Formats: sequence, structure tokens, C-alpha cells
Amino acid sequence: MRFSDWEPHYTAILAYFGFEREADEVAARLLADLADRDDLGLLEALIRGREVTVCGNAPSLPEELDRIEGTVLAADAAAEVLADHGIRPDAVFTDLDGATDVFIDLSEQGTVMVVHAHGDNVPLLRHWVPRIPGPLVATTQAAPLAHVHNFGGFTDGDRAVFAADELGAARVRIVGFDLADKNVDPLKRGKLYWAGELLHLIGYDLQ
Repeated sequence: MRFSDWEPHYTAILAYFGFEREADEVAARLLADLADRDDLGLLEALIRGREVTVCGNAPSLPEELDRIEGTVLAADAAAEVLADHGIRPDAVFTDLDGATDVFIDLSEQGTVMVVHAHGDNVPLLRHWVPRIPGPLVATTQAAPLAHVHNFGGFTDGDRAVFAADELGAARVRIVGFDLADKNVDPLKRGKLYWAGELLHLIGYDLQ
């Protein structure tokens, strides 16, 4: 998705949550400095023309593992659930708020870490990005930079779907998503609302 097409949705999200664009931009520049490589080509090779499954971290995920096919993209802490069940995701889309040392183990095994910068995760970027040993792709929800990409999307899960769509997946299957989850705080409920709205933009209706 071109940034000019994404920007109106991004602006609406900023207004909805009261987030500051400048903070996102500062985080993106920091990530650009911390990320000394750009493995977008590897990520695209895992996705283009392939069946892709995007795994969210809803409580239903363990019961949906038998639906996973093809290239596996995990949304943040879903990666640890998959690893606990013997499944190594091909890529993890993460703003690092669910990061643990399992992420480092997966990275060492070749999982692509698609790390997202936003205004609230600067300390996490500083802590985790220098420790990631394997393939790395940097993303932002603000204007993209030379090696910091914006595929569209807002939460880890819907960003993974947007990336799969943008990078030419033949088919995208979505598991472990519960956009109607009532057992979350108001901020998370708002994020799930926007995930649904954005997925609808590219042809996925999970509501």
C-alpha cells in the first residue's frame, strides 16, 4: 500500500487514540539507526506466490493450529505459542511488547523478525533490536524511510496480513484472531476495532 493511500487511515488512528505522529517518526528514525540490515528480500521470498497463514494471539490459537498451512507469520506473542507447540514461524511481526528470549532463539533459527517502531516502544527497540542475530525487517506506521517499511496495518496481526497482501501471497489464511474479544481493556478494544476496519479495506471481514 502506498503511503499516500495509507496516510488518511493513519491520521484517523492518531486522532482516535490521541497518539502523536512526531513520536512515531522519532521511533522510526531510531529503528533505522538500530537496524543495520534489511532482509525484505528474504521476507518477500517466503511470501510471494505462496499460501500464507497469519497467526494472531487470541486464546483460540492453540485450538486452531491444525488450520495452519504454508508460510507462517506470527503476530508478536503468538510466536511463543507456536514455538511451544513445535511450530517455528517463518516471520514474527512485533512491536516487541510481547518479546521474550524465545524471539532470540527463533531468530537464531532463521525466523525473520519484522520489528515495528511506534511512539510507545522506544525503550523496547533499544533493548531488543541489537540482540536480534538473524534476519530483520524494520517497519513504521508513519512515513517510510530508506530501510524502514510501511505495508499498512496497525496492530501486529493486521500488519502481518497487510504485508502478506502487499508482498504477493497467493492466499492468506487467518487464525487466532478474535476481534470481538470482550476480555480486554479499552485501549486493546480500540485496537481490535481498528484491526477489523483495516482488514476490511483489503478484503478480509473478521467481524
